[in-house]
Amino acid sequence: MNPAFEHNQYVLKRQVFALAGKFRFFDPSGKLVLFSQQKMFKLREDIRVYSDESKTQEVLMIKARQIVDFSAAYDVVDSATGQKVGALRRKGLASILRDEWEILDVGDNVVGKLFEDSMGLALVRRFLSGLVPQNYDITLGTDRVADLKQNFNPFAYELNIDFSMDISHRLDRRVGLAAGILLAAVEGRQS
Repeated sequence: MNPAFEHNQYVLKRQVFALAGKFRFFDPSGKLVLFSQQKMFKLREDIRVYSDESKTQEVLMIKARQIVDFSAAYDVVDSATGQKVGALRRKGLASILRDEWEILDVGDNVVGKLFEDSMGLALVRRFLSGLVPQNYDITLGTDRVADLKQNFNPFAYELNIDFSMDISHRLDRRVGLAAGILLAAVEGRQS
């Protein structure tokens, strides 16, 4: 596995004033470890993640299964092996009030979920977009394995991704980082 996926903490920054979404992942020391650029005008989302901004080494693919779907599923594929490592599926109607996603294993079995921290804050965020930072948890079964917390900044999107509570590495970091990109991309379209 690529060493970029071995950290317990990352900061995801989305470039705000760009025609296409640009996502940069930084390790705890502030070093750029992953880069992604969302393609414009794609009916079916196909996000590629690279080891740096030169885009010479692709390390991860996030591919939508359908064209624009309210309950879309996204396969997460390791680019080096071509093997699916998991998937994320948005829970369409449930996400109207509070964002909720299912974490799927390679056989598409639900193994966990990604959800906004509280229903009350989620509702406030819907009305005060950009003023209340988002906070998500990822759970596998009853165990919390990751925290994705947006920094308050009305001019830039930053998401702190923390896997440190997942001591046994039950959650594949590639799936967790794909979740971060999808949240940033979806939030970017909603703002």
